[in-house]
Amino acid sequence: MRSFLEEFRKFVLRGNVVDLAVGIVIGAAFGKIVDSLVADVFMPIIGVLTGGLNVAALALPLYGDAQLRYGAFLQTVLNFVVIGFCLFLVVKGMNRLRDHFDWLEADKPPTVTTPTEKLLAEIRDLLRDRAADRPPAGPPA
Repeated sequence: MRSFLEEFRKFVLRGNVVDLAVGIVIGAAFGKIVDSLVADVFMPIIGVLTGGLNVAALALPLYGDAQLRYGAFLQTVLNFVVIGFCLFLVVKGMNRLRDHFDWLEADKPPTVTTPTEKLLAEIRDLLRDRAADRPPAGPPA
């Protein structure tokens, strides 16, 4: 039982699991913000433009109390478009930042080599020079 709990603790506290959980929580909060933006800002504007029509309430009566609520579907599609556009803007901004910082990295002077790296480079060059001076090894005569 103790090893099971230790294994569970290691799994839950792993970096990617925590990152995923944070991403899901932030995504859910972002979804609520977008839902509010669509329902409380865009849909009233669309209602004004369409003469007071509440798009979310649009429905087609089918039989008895059954209705085909295509207005709610249209509102969900609009939510999707707004979320997609917002994510596009975020990704575009992140790409611009990455390109900006890549440009800054390209202007940096080359990194300084350590004494060990210099010594290894000298040894490599000496071995290369020694191999160039020696005639190629052929079959024994």
